[in-house]
Parts: sequence; C-alpha cells; structure tokens
Amino acid sequence: MRTFIAIPLSTECRQLLSTTQEKLRTFDADVRWVSIESIHLTLKFLGEIDAALVPELAATLRSTTGPVRTFNLSISGLGGFPNLRSPRVIWCGLGGDLETLAALQRQVEEACGPLGFQPEDRPFHPHLTLGRVQGKRNLQPLLDYIRIASQPETAFTAAAFNIYKSDLRPRGAVYTVLETIRFEA
Repeated sequence: MRTFIAIPLSTECRQLLSTTQEKLRTFDADVRWVSIESIHLTLKFLGEIDAALVPELAATLRSTTGPVRTFNLSISGLGGFPNLRSPRVIWCGLGGDLETLAALQRQVEEACGPLGFQPEDRPFHPHLTLGRVQGKRNLQPLLDYIRIASQPETAFTAAAFNIYKSDLRPRGAVYTVLETIRFEA
C-alpha cells in the first residue's frame, strides 16, 4: 500500500485554505486543485510498503521521535515549486516554530532509515500543496496574483503526526489514517 507520514491540520486551517483556494480558482487556470480534506503537512513519503510493516514503523517512530512537545505553526504566504516562473505545484507556506518542525522531520527521516526507507535527497521545504499545474491556460494571471497576494495568517498547534495510506482514485487520492503518534502537551 502507498503510504506517507504527515501532520494533520486544524479545522481553522482547512477553512483558510478553502477560502484561499476559492480565490485562486477564480482565475480558471489549468490547475488540479487538491481537495481541502486531503491537505496535510508531509514529513516523509514512504511509497509502497507491506501492510505488515505498519505496526513496527509506528513503534519505531514513537520511540525514535521521543518526547516531542506540541509546537505552534502558522499558514503564511503563497508560492510555487520549483519557482513561480515555471511552477508545477501551487502551495501555502508555513511560519511559526519551523526549527522544531525541521528537527521532527529529521527524526522521522532517521527513524525510517533502519526500516529500509531511503532518505529524501532534497532539502525539507515545509508547505501545504494547494494544487498541481496541468497546463498554461490562464496561468500567468494566477501567478501574478500569487506574487502580490497577502495571505492572512492562521496559527495552529501541531499535536501529532499520522501514518497515512493513500488510495489513488480517478477524482484524487483518498487518505486513511493507519496510526497516530501524539506529542506531549
């Protein structure tokens, strides 16, 4: 099964992202927008794994990520990967305690290594994927807007991360929580 590790978002964050997406959709650009329920903060993409590995993975993550305390993040800004000249992904950025987030991501990465998962070869750039660019139709006005848009910030507390199963469907991926690793309050 296809899996990844990610921090879920609060209801308030999802509401802000929904409002942001509604505004971006008005440009009618050739972008496939991610469903609001599916947006998450990815820590590590694992790919295809055997379902029997999930309990060991969860136990390893619980012991290796140690006593992580809850920490605060915020949604802040818009952008594109790899850049706004030729984006493949439209995203919302993150602010807040990014040092704790980066340390957690490194711990997750290190915990997964002994279980046979290759380390990510790109630097960690925390973001929330809003959409994937499919073509050039009406793209330039959308990108011009993103360059100047001011995004209201919404803070949230990262209190856990999940191991998710991803089922690819014609209308988009459907995510199921397999395990939750909670942080200390």
